[in-house]
Amino acid sequence: MKKWLSVLLALVMALTGCAAAAETGNASDKEAIEYALNLKNMDQEWTYSSSSDAWTLSIVTAVTSPVIADKEGVSVCVPGAYVTGIDTDGDGAADVTAETFSESVKGSLVIDYEAKVTSTNGQIYTAATAPVILNTGAAGYGSATNTTASATYAAEGYINVACGNRGKQDSCTDAAGATVYTGDAPSCLADQKAAARFVKFNILLGNLPGSVDYWVSTGGSGGGAHAAMFAATGNNPDFYDYQIAVGAVGVYDNGDGTYCTTVTINGEEVELSDGAWGCVAYSAITSLYEADMAMAFEYTLNTGYSFNTDFQKELAGILSREYMEYINSKNLTVEEAKAGFDLDGDGALNSTVALTIEYDTEKYPETNGYGGTYLDLYLAEFMENLQWYVDSLDYADGWTWFDADGTALSDEAVAAMTTQEKAAAFIEGRYTKASSGSGMGGPGAGMGGPGAGMGDHGAGMGDHGNGNGPGGTPPDGMRGGSGDEMEVGTPDAGSTQSATSSTNSSNYGTYAEMLEAYQADIAGIEAGDAYGKNLVSLYNPLNYIGAEGTDAPVWARIVCGAAEGDIAMFNSLNLEIAWLNNGTDAVIEWQWDGGHVPSEILGNSLALYVDMMYGKHVEGAAAIEKPAAEKQTANGASESASGSDLSGWVTLSENGTVSFSLADLMTSYRTKGASKATPAFDVIDYGQEDYVFGSATQDARHWSVWVLKALEENAETLEELFSK
Repeated sequence: MKKWLSVLLALVMALTGCAAAAETGNASDKEAIEYALNLKNMDQEWTYSSSSDAWTLSIVTAVTSPVIADKEGVSVCVPGAYVTGIDTDGDGAADVTAETFSESVKGSLVIDYEAKVTSTNGQIYTAATAPVILNTGAAGYGSATNTTASATYAAEGYINVACGNRGKQDSCTDAAGATVYTGDAPSCLADQKAAARFVKFNILLGNLPGSVDYWVSTGGSGGGAHAAMFAATGNNPDFYDYQIAVGAVGVYDNGDGTYCTTVTINGEEVELSDGAWGCVAYSAITSLYEADMAMAFEYTLNTGYSFNTDFQKELAGILSREYMEYINSKNLTVEEAKAGFDLDGDGALNSTVALTIEYDTEKYPETNGYGGTYLDLYLAEFMENLQWYVDSLDYADGWTWFDADGTALSDEAVAAMTTQEKAAAFIEGRYTKASSGSGMGGPGAGMGGPGAGMGDHGAGMGDHGNGNGPGGTPPDGMRGGSGDEMEVGTPDAGSTQSATSSTNSSNYGTYAEMLEAYQADIAGIEAGDAYGKNLVSLYNPLNYIGAEGTDAPVWARIVCGAAEGDIAMFNSLNLEIAWLNNGTDAVIEWQWDGGHVPSEILGNSLALYVDMMYGKHVEGAAAIEKPAAEKQTANGASESASGSDLSGWVTLSENGTVSFSLADLMTSYRTKGASKATPAFDVIDYGQEDYVFGSATQDARHWSVWVLKALEENAETLEELFSK
């Protein structure tokens, strides 16, 4: 009795403000933690929405010893079909039902495990089999304040989870009155894992509907990075200490270097997972470990890319060579059948191809000397994604189509257009996309707040940052999954975060000063944190895919804008390669014309993909196919075309096949979206996604060992080019 009372007391103290992480999570605390985090023993409150037929849980703590209580909570929204009502007096019977609900009510769910929900795509779920959608906030690797879960996925039969998380800008005041930084990696991910454990624990207890086996992580930008990392690091012990420190359920320190990862359910010990079954990550800004090299390499493949200073150009060239050495050292391979490409040109998909980068200025002059099978795969992915786009234009709704003279077509002419004719119009830029969303549920659509789904036109984030409303593109200050608007770059805008800067550094007067600061930062990281862990290694998903002690997702989907300016496409390519080679059903979608955190377009949606994967990978489930397109019959109302003319470098054959060269792709399209800090100036490290913010006079913490290697080994050359 004393154990759980002490844990509850610590929880109450934490909820009053900012508390240092308690010494909790020992195996001896197991009973107390499980008592405290059992929803039946918590002050849970439910509200009902008749318009969406969904019950939503008030925000409750996900851990017993939160450091920042309003960023370590969780809320759940469940379809009304799974709920008989709310038991307010503990007798197991529903005292408040959907029909009698009038205001928020305290009590426990009474779950109907016989009820079924048929999703909008035709998949059938029950309270025991329903997928659970975990929305990972952490935009810009920053914190997300707790918020209530939205009813976005109620009609699909999914359980929706919104959780807060600490992030890079977070600090608090400890018991001694000192300011303590608490947002370092892996706090974002550890808090999301703790929230997942909490919800899964309560599903096992029968307090919540849903399946502990069919969890899908999703988010955008930094949240997309965490969605991918959540899926890639399932149940790896590297993250246990961080969950234990805040009193997460289902992970305890045995005191002898081992961990207990079970919870007690009806007297039986049951394993509790913090992993994912699937992942839909939008513009996943990961892995940062290779991001500087990869972006420099992408810029360098464009022989016409204009660097702002000679220092930038020189360092980008050095990092490009490092990236080639890095990739070649990985001894990467891919099975053609899994990738879907004939990379060796033998007309079949039965080979396993080694993926390498070559450097030969005579053989590859149009890409600054770089070529090889790794780049063949990169090009093939781009080509396939443009092919998918033009093949899917019958799903376009509300677009305005124009003839070669720039005159809008009649309704009759639009209704008669063939897919091939639309493809030609698209390649020639003779269109204007619809400006309103189609409610398909893109990144963030399942997070808290109102917001509609994203439509065909790369819609921006909604007013509360949690559903993607119509029109525009996501702002630089991406909002987190729990309603926070994240600043991009340093809070005081002291360090340049733009690809247009011609300043090599705002904060260092000499190259030697910059190098010394860099060396000190890297040394600090390599010394390890309080648990002896290297935070950069912790946040590199490639370290965990296929690693011993890690549970892999069954499937993963990464959706990036093909014109993405926030990270190189090589990063998502590397994730796909690693997952494919580890048996995960992985796919990357580089959406043509899409920018950062693109919408779901042309008939695609998160729900459709989840239902398809459920049908593909769950025995006895229905096989789900994408519905046939309802072709556009009336032309849009735009007065002039706004599409990009690709016809100067993209060839469209008579049978509708697109083709283009790597050189043309890089010169005419890919690097046009460059927006992050070019490697070589100011913060130096990759853009906004650092682990510690800087200030007007202090760079964000430097962490790339590859940039340091370049600075040290090429100091003589670079110092001559460096200027403040």
